[in-house]
Amino acid sequence: MSSPQPTRRKRANGVESRQRILDAAVEIAGERGYDGTSIAAVSAKCGLPASSIYWHFKDKDDLIAAVIERSFEAWLRAVELPGEETGTSRERVTVMAANVAKSLVDAPDFLRLGLMLALERRPTEPRGRTVFLQVRHITHQKIAEVAATLFPGLDEQAVDTLTTYAIAGADGLFVQHEINGDSVDLVALFELHAQVVHDVAARLAASR
Repeated sequence: MSSPQPTRRKRANGVESRQRILDAAVEIAGERGYDGTSIAAVSAKCGLPASSIYWHFKDKDDLIAAVIERSFEAWLRAVELPGEETGTSRERVTVMAANVAKSLVDAPDFLRLGLMLALERRPTEPRGRTVFLQVRHITHQKIAEVAATLFPGLDEQAVDTLTTYAIAGADGLFVQHEINGDSVDLVALFELHAQVVHDVAARLAASR
């Protein structure tokens, strides 16, 4: 009976190479932005030939889209409302906001690159921008679900408005952190922002 070891090793090497390429792309894109990122630069950073990069990714745009997707998957795991044992609804959203901020500090790539691409207008829309807009839609849905869970009395329009406000505020705080670095306590600001959004939602729910 033939051994499956070589196949497993090949698959593991492929996964490892892909991660090395993505890690290198993150560094290059973080330093140079979308336009300054090239397959040649990523190749030099990760130490793999360009042919290896093209084996995994069709082109630079496909690579940047993969960076956004990987970072978003890591971030999305933080967008979970803690259980009722955590405390009041205000305490629960505060903990969730802190977790989201920590995940952005650890894996900021999807939001950093995505915002760059979202604000640009090009004759041909990069796949990375399309992917970012798709993950933004998923983000909106997730946060809207949290708002609807905590405040079932709110109608769909109110939930949508609150969710849009929550995401826009988070974007602004992230940009401030990107500009000013560690002098901006992103976790503390996200906690405060979540509390403000929660209190507005509570007042809206009480008035209905």
